Amino acid sequence: MTNKYELELGGRVFEFEFGKIANLADGAVTIKVDDTVLLVTACARDEAMDVDFLPLTVEVQEKSYAAGKMPGGFFKREGRPSEQAILNCRLVDRPLRPLFPKNYHNDTQIAITVLSTDLEFPYSSLGILGASMALMVSDIPFNEPVGACEIGYVDGELIVNPTYEQLESSDLQLTVAGTSEAIMMVEAGANFVSEELLLEALELAQENNIKMAELQKKIVKEIGKEKNVIEEKLTEPLINTELLDASSKKINQLYDKGLSKSELSDEKKKIVEELSEKIEIEDESDDLNKLKDEISSLEKNIVRERILDKGVRPDNRKSDEIRDLESEVGVLPRVHGSSIFKRGETQALGTVTLASLSEKQKLDFLSPLTEKTFMLHYNFPPYSVGESGRFMTSRREQGHGALAERAIKPVLPSEEDWPYAMRVVSDILSSNGSTSMASVCAGILSLMDGGVPIKETVAGIAMGLILNPDGKYAILTDIQGLEDHLGDMDFKVAGSRSGVTALQMDIKVKGVTPQILSEALEQAKKARLEIIDHMEETLPEPREDVSEFAPKTVKIQIPTDKIGMVIGSGGSTIKEIVSEFDVTIDISDDGTVSIGGVESERIDNAIEKIQSIIKDVEVGDVYNGKVVKLMDFGAFVNILPGKDGLVHISEISDERVDSVESAYEVGQEVEVIVKKIDNQNRIDLSARVEKYLSGELKFEESKPKKFNKSRSGSNRKDVRKSSPKPPTLRN
Repeated sequence: MTNKYELELGGRVFEFEFGKIANLADGAVTIKVDDTVLLVTACARDEAMDVDFLPLTVEVQEKSYAAGKMPGGFFKREGRPSEQAILNCRLVDRPLRPLFPKNYHNDTQIAITVLSTDLEFPYSSLGILGASMALMVSDIPFNEPVGACEIGYVDGELIVNPTYEQLESSDLQLTVAGTSEAIMMVEAGANFVSEELLLEALELAQENNIKMAELQKKIVKEIGKEKNVIEEKLTEPLINTELLDASSKKINQLYDKGLSKSELSDEKKKIVEELSEKIEIEDESDDLNKLKDEISSLEKNIVRERILDKGVRPDNRKSDEIRDLESEVGVLPRVHGSSIFKRGETQALGTVTLASLSEKQKLDFLSPLTEKTFMLHYNFPPYSVGESGRFMTSRREQGHGALAERAIKPVLPSEEDWPYAMRVVSDILSSNGSTSMASVCAGILSLMDGGVPIKETVAGIAMGLILNPDGKYAILTDIQGLEDHLGDMDFKVAGSRSGVTALQMDIKVKGVTPQILSEALEQAKKARLEIIDHMEETLPEPREDVSEFAPKTVKIQIPTDKIGMVIGSGGSTIKEIVSEFDVTIDISDDGTVSIGGVESERIDNAIEKIQSIIKDVEVGDVYNGKVVKLMDFGAFVNILPGKDGLVHISEISDERVDSVESAYEVGQEVEVIVKKIDNQNRIDLSARVEKYLSGELKFEESKPKKFNKSRSGSNRKDVRKSSPKPPTLRN
């Protein structure tokens, strides 16, 4: 049986259909908004896994056929997920994970398949909504419905679920997920918006989320399956009251000392070893793991109590205090810009690479966006946390990089003002909390060091939260790894002095209130400005020039009707220029030519060559040409790319010439002067240059070009040739 539901939000009708397709899944829903259609399914294994975490996976499949596109590549089928798909996987996972029962350990998978899209409406919030609905109607123990929507800000007005077109001119792209009680997840990119506007947008989003959550409750009553019951496993603790009190005292003493991350870890290992000896636990036994868990739980309670009751953090900082800051620039000699930013034990190396616009990234996913000139890549090597392991790019790394990229993008110069492709890499050298925000700071400093004329300095900070069931809470500035692990919120805020440029919030509890978010934003602003002050002490403003090792780019404008001349047949002319001068050349449809290269002299020579090509040939112009063809009556000489003229046999020399072959050979370079241009733009040349320049010989008058008018009813066809889009070439 098929069941259909509708809900209107932001002027759009959301259609939900259950029971038509994918009926063997534990839960399935088809969501339709305009011409965008998503299938979302939820499946879980009946048996729990022997793990202490929730084995939840989210997969997003972007089908090329959804947009009427043929997949790229040799095999013509979808390959690994796009960056957009991976980021949407994370977006769906984050608000759902905290709402599963704590003792639920069954392998669970959410699959989101984009079946159709008009490329007008982003599908990211639909994925969250669909995942919640599929879980709610299933027998999987998930009982808190989640709503999700996007908010834009265009022309001073907040817009619910904006289109891609509206987002192009929007100062805000905000995705919010929440239950009927509280906000669960926030993700945003912004163009210097105020904290007050952000709060207003969050409240508007939550109003819509509540409507979506209430609809889901109605759907569950009508068609939902009975939920599986997860039995609570109760076991006797290994640590008795006496040992518990002693361990608690030791842990408190450790935190009174304000130890480093590594020192603290070593001391906690000693406590576990002492306890295991006292209660006679063997190494590598299940009881040893249980003991570690009990100590971790004890530690968590102690740290949280110290923060809430005493206002004392693990490293003895105040709640709004930032760790020590250090930064430097120009740390690597041959890169185009570099920096090291350190906050506490977290350290990030930032580098920037500049390239011609031909190096911009091409995008192939379900979005109107097809390319971008700025990329930020984040790397988290195992050694950054003192471990060994595989070097690979995980979903987490892609997510952190995307967040930092979003934070920096608003302050970058436009492509018109700065004709470069830019790649920033953040390599985390050591990690103890908030590496993505350290990447923002390191990225900005490296861009400034590289001479990129950014509009403002941007910094990022991570805020934390300790929230008790009774409602008592503490907001923490610049959380370290332990506070992130033991706390209830990771709220990252990036921005300049003018406003916020990026947000990301993840929580471990069942939502936070707007009041908490308001306080966190205000506290984050104070910290952000303090970090900006520090960064500008290191480097007050971008360097005036790019590195001597960076490519230089110069733009010139040529008439659009001359583009074909610069490109040449099959790209021959432009390839020749690129090869000769070791430069890159990009030509836009409007006639903008960007010439890039490491050496300014080579760029200047390439520009001179291009200008000579597009220059109109005039009578009296002198050229060093090359003989390209011999005829009985004369020789054809190439004077410019695509431009040949005829030297008549009588104009080869002042003396009589019996045959052209006796005077010239193909490939020979000759000096010639333009003698005449006829009405068909045919060029007559002469090798008797000195006599024409001296006035001894007179130039022939060029006749104006004639235009033939077609007669009404004639059989003459109007043949129009369209110029192909100029290719982008580089050496």
